[in-house]
Amino acid sequence: MTGTAGRPEIRAIAAVTRNGVIGADGDLVWRNREDFARLKQLTMGGVLVMGRKNYESIGRPLPGRESYVVTRNPDWSAAGVRTFASVDAALDAAVATGRDVWVFGGGEIYAAAWARTTWLEITEVDLAVPGDVYFPRIDPAYWQEVAREQRVGFSWVTYRRTAAEA
Repeated sequence: MTGTAGRPEIRAIAAVTRNGVIGADGDLVWRNREDFARLKQLTMGGVLVMGRKNYESIGRPLPGRESYVVTRNPDWSAAGVRTFASVDAALDAAVATGRDVWVFGGGEIYAAAWARTTWLEITEVDLAVPGDVYFPRIDPAYWQEVAREQRVGFSWVTYRRTAAEA
């Protein structure tokens, strides 16, 4: 999906519980094989922009996608990934590839990319769980739900940004 002037849109993808939690103790709070398959289908061929802790929880680059890792540590590196000192630098480089750009977590990365994010692919998980990593609030004043697919215990929801947040 491309935006104005054929430039890629910046999209975020996440599984979010009713209370906004996406992670706890360095791990996901919810796992579902069907959701992982959808994530793979949506992001295949794209560029994933993620934080170092999120990358380390995965442990490797995901096949068929390019991994851009944001880290404050200039000495950190991992085989098969590009590193960046800021979210904006990673997003700029990802957009320049002309490929689909996916903000892939964690919480600080979603927050830092929020103003530039134009689409959300959210798995709304019908649970409220404790955690220490949260997804930004999806304010209906700035985001319009454009698609919803109800599943057992969760929904896949697509949002489009309708206005810049103040």
